[in-house]
Amino acid sequence: MSDQADNRAPYAQIAAHYAELITSGELPPGSLLPSIKNLAQDWKVSTATAEKALRKLRNDGLIRGIHGIGTEVIDRPAPMSSGSQRQDRGRRTGSSWGSGERSDSHEASVVSAPADVAQALDIKPRSDVVRRRRVYRDRHGIVAHSTSWIPARYASLIPQLTKSERLTGGTSLQLIAQATGRPITHRIDTASARLLTPEDAELLELDPAKPPTAPVVVMTAKFVDSEDNVVEYGVDLGGPGRTWRTESEVPQ
Repeated sequence: MSDQADNRAPYAQIAAHYAELITSGELPPGSLLPSIKNLAQDWKVSTATAEKALRKLRNDGLIRGIHGIGTEVIDRPAPMSSGSQRQDRGRRTGSSWGSGERSDSHEASVVSAPADVAQALDIKPRSDVVRRRRVYRDRHGIVAHSTSWIPARYASLIPQLTKSERLTGGTSLQLIAQATGRPITHRIDTASARLLTPEDAELLELDPAKPPTAPVVVMTAKFVDSEDNVVEYGVDLGGPGRTWRTESEVPQ
């Protein structure tokens, strides 16, 4: 188990291993994790390292300690990923899916750009754009509905952008960078919350006449190439009850 070939600290490797088992459903809610002693023996680490791994899983909301019983997996929907996080994951692993996720309802078409999309892409309103949509799900239901807006000029270089299926050969950004010879150099992310419109509810497969009253998370990501061209604008609409989280190291 502990022979994972990555540069993460041992406690992070252990935590990632069990997070994958939990989010994939292989360790269902109510399952008990090994004790700190057994975890340390299994992974050949100190008990302090094993304890730190369990603490991370608790902080991530995946497990809880029950006095006299042990450490139990709890049932909680996983947070959604931003477009940027999905692109990062796709670059590293070749897939934008999170642990335990899958995507379906892939749809692509060339449409007229709505005003907000045209502004984000720095093109004229009602210009042709490629709209790529998909739904991310896990065992709890819809994680997010994701839409990628891409200027139509890239479709002539990469015809598969307009096909209603998962892309092959890389992410949309990788394919565009390869076709143009211009790398993606930076991105602009936003996070907000809003009440669902009837159209939003329909995208999330909810009753548009009775959308939930609680706001949902909305993430956007704008990707820019080395010549300052905006090549893609992504909008991720979170499912009801989904949160968003990010993690970073704190300088010492």
